Parts: sequence; structure tokens; C-alpha cells
Amino acid sequence: MSELWDAELRRSRTLDLRGTIVRCVALRLLYLIFVQLCDWLVLLSRSSAAKDVELLVLRHEVAVLRRTNPRPRLDWPNRAVLAALVRRLPRLLREHRLVTPGTILRWHRRLVAEKWTYPNRTVRPPVDDTTVALIERMARENTGWGYRRIQGELLKLGHRVAASTIRRALKRLRIPPAPERDTDTSCRQFLRAQAGSLLVCDFFHVDCALTLKRVYVFFVREAATRYVHILGTTTTDPDGTWTTQQARNLLTDVGDRADDFRFLIRDRAGQFTASFDAALSGAGIHVVKTPPRCPRANAHAERFVGTVRREATDRLLINNQHHPRTVLNRYTTHYNHHRPHQALQLTPPRPDHPTAEPGRTSIRRRPVLGGLINEYEPTAA
Repeated sequence: MSELWDAELRRSRTLDLRGTIVRCVALRLLYLIFVQLCDWLVLLSRSSAAKDVELLVLRHEVAVLRRTNPRPRLDWPNRAVLAALVRRLPRLLREHRLVTPGTILRWHRRLVAEKWTYPNRTVRPPVDDTTVALIERMARENTGWGYRRIQGELLKLGHRVAASTIRRALKRLRIPPAPERDTDTSCRQFLRAQAGSLLVCDFFHVDCALTLKRVYVFFVREAATRYVHILGTTTTDPDGTWTTQQARNLLTDVGDRADDFRFLIRDRAGQFTASFDAALSGAGIHVVKTPPRCPRANAHAERFVGTVRREATDRLLINNQHHPRTVLNRYTTHYNHHRPHQALQLTPPRPDHPTAEPGRTSIRRRPVLGGLINEYEPTAA
């Protein structure tokens, strides 16, 4: 019953709209006829010479307008007036007007076609907003998917949508077809695709509280999993030999997983020598250098440096050169196995215990670094 009521309501609205349009057209036609009659009355008081001059001027204006706009657009009242007046002209002049007999016949055919177009014809039901939103999401997230590809994915999700409907929905959303959307890969898409095989490395320093001696820390971070490897600390300026040995330690640390990595991003510091690059190239890891004075090109490493300083090293007094190694080992254990990461949907890189079931009320707090950081885990029942 509701569908019949909706169909009847749409039909009545269409009829009302059509009646309104017809009344507007009729009023405009009457107005144009009235204006034309007034012009004719004015012409009765003018001389023949003035009329002839005006005809010459009007013919010249029409010729200029035809050169600039050879196909003017006329509405229905103007068409009706022109069609009625052209019939009063001689045959020779009638064929050189804007309104020719063929044009009048075409108007008549269009008018007949609109008369026999019923407003209550059966049409395809509109696509719901949820399906349209899903079409938009698939098109934007997958630039190479065409109409058929999106249609297949929607069918797997239980949505039966025609390819032509998808085309119209994307056109209405101003989303171009797949060949035009898939012209190039953005930098963000490229980095996300390469993140699984990407390593980043850098140095940061910690100053001792008593001796003011500076301790240099060398680390490597996996871009995809956010897992951090603290490779070594030194109080002397790290040179190429020391850094190369840390690269060998990294390959030993990752073990068989070294084949999963293809690139390592580093800056242009003097500690990274040709032997450092060769040690990684032997394992199939290509070293990529950042542009000069461009720390943002190594954003993953800079992000970890800021995090470890805010959460650990800037909030502690480092006693001696051995103290940073102990602090960083404890912090990286927390960072890799317990700390939630926004990029990983608030999960640790490698959690050492499964996610607890909801409803557990017994929670145990575990202090890290003397209570500077706290970890929470459910206790055994």
C-alpha cells in the first residue's frame, strides 16, 4: 500500500508541475502577443521611409548576430510567435528566417512526443545513500577500479547494482572514470605500498648529568610495524667502522626477516660510509639518501626521536655512559610490546600478550623506569 501511495503522490506532483509550466508558458505567450500588437499600433503612425530605414538596420543587425551566434536558443513562446508570423511572409523570404518549415515540423514532433510521455511510467528505483557512499569509497580508495570491478565487489557484499548505475553515481559525484583516476600514484600511496619493506635509521644523543659527556645512540626503525632496534651507544664520535658494525648487528638481529626489507633511508652524515651501504647491499637492502638539510624526508626516524625524548630521556637524569643503554633497553621493550600506536590502530608493534576480554575488573599496574611510565595488564583469575 505504501508503494502505491508513493507512486500516486509522485504522479500527482508531476501533473501539478506540468500544469504550472503550461500556465507560465501561456502567460508568456499572451504577453508577447500583447507587446507585438502594441508595436504594430506604433508602426501605423510612422512613415514608409522610416519603416524602410528601420528594416535595413534590422536586417544588418540580424546578419551580425547570425555571424556571432548561428544557432540561437528560443523558448516556446518565442517559437510560437515566430511560427505564426513567418507564415505571413512571402515564400522567398520565409526560407531565410531563423524559423524554417523544417524547424516548425521538428517543434511539432517534440510537442507530440511530450504529450504522450506519461509521468507515471515505471522507472528503476533510486540507489540508496548507503550504496552510493560505498561506491564513492571504493572509487576513491582504488583508483584503478572501473565500473565492472566495483560492481563485482558490491555483489560480493550483497549489493546488486548495474554498471550504468555506478557510472551515473560517479558522474554525479564528479569522480572521473578509472583511466583518468589512475594517471599517477601519489607520494603517500607509494610510501604506504613500500612501508612493508622499508627501514629508517638515525642518531640521537643523550647528555650525562654529572660529567656532561654526550652519548650517541644509533637506532633502526621498521616503517610498517614501528618496531625499533637500538643497535648501539657510544661516547666517542661514531665513525664509519663503528656504524658498519652496527649494520652487521642489525642483519643478525632481524635474521631470516632481512629478505623482507628492500630499502633503508638514511641522511648524509659522515658516519654513513660506503662500507655501511655495502654491508646492507649484500643482504639485498638498497640504501636511499635523504636530500641535504631535509629531516622531513626521514620522518619515521624523527618521530621516534621526539617520542623517546618526551617520554623517557628528557624526564630522567642520566648518570653515566652505561645508564642510557639500560634506560633505552627498558623503554624499547615497552615501546615494541606494550605501547599503543595510532598508526597500528592503537596496538603495539609486537604485543607479548593477547587482547584481554572485556569485563575484566582485576587489573595490575606495572611501573616502567621507576614509575615514569605505567603498563596495565589483567591478572589471572
